Amino acid sequence: MTTIIPIPVSASAAAADPVKAARPGYRVTGVRVLQSEWAKLWSLRSTWITLGLALLFLAAFGLIAAAIYKSTISSGQHTDPDFAAATAVNLSLVGTSFAQLALGVLGVLVTAGEYSTGMIRSTLVAVPRRLPVLWSKAAVFGVVTLVVSTAGVAITFLCVSGIVSGTPAALTLWNAGVLRCLLGAGLYLGLVGVIGTALGVLLRSVAGGIAVLVGALMLAPGLILLLPSAWRNDIGPYLPSNAGESMFALHHTANTLTPPAGLAVLLGWTILALAGGAYRLVRTDV
Repeated sequence: MTTIIPIPVSASAAAADPVKAARPGYRVTGVRVLQSEWAKLWSLRSTWITLGLALLFLAAFGLIAAAIYKSTISSGQHTDPDFAAATAVNLSLVGTSFAQLALGVLGVLVTAGEYSTGMIRSTLVAVPRRLPVLWSKAAVFGVVTLVVSTAGVAITFLCVSGIVSGTPAALTLWNAGVLRCLLGAGLYLGLVGVIGTALGVLLRSVAGGIAVLVGALMLAPGLILLLPSAWRNDIGPYLPSNAGESMFALHHTANTLTPPAGLAVLLGWTILALAGGAYRLVRTDV
């Protein structure tokens, strides 16, 4: 008489597909999505090049401005109106306007670049809920730009302080408002990077994202000057770049926002851009 020994379902399934049984199960978590975006960011050659350019702009323009100021003061020549009220903080932050473009463009490339290469399909297959992808990209790139920018601004300020030592523009880190200005400049550049990533998701085009970024940061303040003065004073301070400049202005002037108000306005622009990118990511097929 033959005895039949029952085989458990799990054992039979494992015998039928040993490779699948040996494969560990992974869950999509926020930490793993962050790790993935961190790895992708640093695997791009453009990340290293563009961050290097941003630091170069910060340092080069700041040092050039400080050298011109020092030579003008030392020679006893008539001081240019642009340098009349210059301080070590102002001089060290001259390159911020150029660094913001480099970091904003890199932010667009981080997101829109995946659409141009088709890599976004693989990303969204791995993370089907989609929104964690946007939050992770924005968080990773925002933190990286914040750290790099703050370090670049601080180093440039220390170098500029050494150049203009003994002149009316001389300041140290411990003078009132200096640390706030340097941290404000780093935070501004970090938020510009986040806005760039949001525009990349919203427009899904590298060229389109860069065009909108440049228009918002560089062209809009110039176009505002064409408006009547009453409109200009009411609208101008709330543009992204003007609000950002108020964050790292050493002294508050008329028709400009205070540093906290400037931060609030720029955060509003950042949230608006992220909300638009999130809506497009969820509602539109790849």
